[in-house]
Amino acid sequence: MQLAESISRSLAKSALVAKLDGQVVDLAYRLNKGGKVEFLTFEDEEGKGALRHSASHILAQAVKRLYGDVKLGIGPAIATGFYYDFDTTHTFTPDDLEKIQAEMEKIVKEDLPIERMEVSREEALRLFTEQGEVYKVELIRDLPEDVTISLYRQGEFIDLCAGPHVPSTGRVKAIKLQSLAGAYWRGDEKRKMLQRIYGTAFEKKADLDAYLHMLEEAAKRDHRKLGRELDLFSIQDEGPGFPFFHPKGMVIRNELENFWRKLHVKYGYQEIKTPIILHQRLWQQSGHWDHYRENMYFTTIDGEGYAVKPMNCPGGILVYRTQHHSYRDLPLRTCELGLVHRHELSGALHGLMRVRSFTQDDAHIFMLPSQIKDEIQGVIDLFNEVYSTFGLSYHAELSTKPEKAMGSDEIWEVATNALREALEERGMPYKVNEGDGAFYGPKIDFHLQDSIGRTWQCGTIQLDMLMPEKFDLTYVGEDGQKHRPVMIHRVAYGSLERFIGILIEHYAGAFPTWLAPVQVKILPITDRHVAYAQEIATLMRDKDIRVEVDSRNEKIGYKIREGQLEKVPYMLIVGDKEVETRTVAVRKRGQGDIGAQAVDDFIAAILAEIQRKINN
Repeated sequence: MQLAESISRSLAKSALVAKLDGQVVDLAYRLNKGGKVEFLTFEDEEGKGALRHSASHILAQAVKRLYGDVKLGIGPAIATGFYYDFDTTHTFTPDDLEKIQAEMEKIVKEDLPIERMEVSREEALRLFTEQGEVYKVELIRDLPEDVTISLYRQGEFIDLCAGPHVPSTGRVKAIKLQSLAGAYWRGDEKRKMLQRIYGTAFEKKADLDAYLHMLEEAAKRDHRKLGRELDLFSIQDEGPGFPFFHPKGMVIRNELENFWRKLHVKYGYQEIKTPIILHQRLWQQSGHWDHYRENMYFTTIDGEGYAVKPMNCPGGILVYRTQHHSYRDLPLRTCELGLVHRHELSGALHGLMRVRSFTQDDAHIFMLPSQIKDEIQGVIDLFNEVYSTFGLSYHAELSTKPEKAMGSDEIWEVATNALREALEERGMPYKVNEGDGAFYGPKIDFHLQDSIGRTWQCGTIQLDMLMPEKFDLTYVGEDGQKHRPVMIHRVAYGSLERFIGILIEHYAGAFPTWLAPVQVKILPITDRHVAYAQEIATLMRDKDIRVEVDSRNEKIGYKIREGQLEKVPYMLIVGDKEVETRTVAVRKRGQGDIGAQAVDDFIAAILAEIQRKINN
């Protein structure tokens, strides 16, 4: 803190924690030697995490003040906020959350210093045993013998914690408790069920208000709710995690596939199709058997073991191996809309976002080592075209070698550096996720931002020097000798099902005209106008415009309201005047009545809008 103050008062005011030689520490940490110091604010993930972790301690302190028999579990920061687990005879209700939050706000106003204390194992055990904190005692006993045991004190409250934390409770300016849940102690269903309180915290109230507004908007856009209301898809009890696409949902799916196919022809890909079930030895050879078996489904055919494919890459490799290849053939780009199956726990399933059966828009590029950078740049160009079509911006993250990985550190270093250099040559900012690569290679993930500011991980580029080795893939080089190609695995949509779920929420169900299941709805005012409506509909169908006629004997106001609920881009009202003048009265979604147009003019205009894939 003194170092921050010596640089500037504003830095000391905004800094929450610091990083010393790569390790995040409290601002009260004493600098006993030189080193590299970075100050972290709420804009940094570590700063955000420290503030929210401190908020979880404020929550625990408030609960201890209000309820007498509470025993504390754990209380970490999480991606969207924080939680704390409690063991108490009192059953928390939503009304209790208001009371607890009021006490938390009192603790924030008290601006209590948050102080770190390092103690011996014996002292920590004595302290928490005296307080009856049985869960803390268990945690301490499970710590390695040589670990430093640290406690954090704020006022009368002391907690076991590795830290770091913000300097005082007053730094946590905006808190909101959100929900209650049950959680088994240490995630073990044989242990006691504790009560979990979730909340979130921000540095500024305005940011908290914006986040809460986003959550309200997200609830309105929930793809499961809209999918049901717009009759796009369903998840049935007979197939948990296996989505059913309804006719209108299939229109969206087919349009996405058509767009994908045209784009891949433009970028020089050739489409293939590989089997859903393949022999067990293939998965043993690929490494999936050792690294991914618990997520796979199996069957027996003619007394031999087979697996339902969880990934498309081994099939794509077998296609490459059917022919001999020269360096002149490379790069060879193959693509596949491949149906894969992966076992997900039932509690993790979530609409189209987390399923057990989905279609990956996979591509595999086989290339010379000298072609790596150009091919990665080409993939990024394709991704740009995909995401900009839907009005989605993105940022990139580079993921490095995980703990359980195939291959040597040297191979991983070459592959990781190739990805890093491609990003840097393009001038793309990126973040590094240490240890988050696939088991066979490093990757670049593309995180999309939707219309209400949420991010979704969709596209990925994985560089693989190991699968070609495992499957003995070769090409004949200029020297007439056999060489090993390098392989890129990549997806743009990721999972087609999940991408549809994201688009439903991104557009709030109001799809742009080119993607809308019904592009035009014609509303005759009375029965005598139905024939004219059907005539116009035939003209439009001949031009591949998706059109419906609402010929029900209902008032026109009712029909318009129905069309609005269905989020149809255009409604055409036809009555006596329109029949006489060969026109239509046009209502545009989001704008209302935009006036009368000749039928041919409207058809020409909507065809141009569909062709240009205007994102409105």
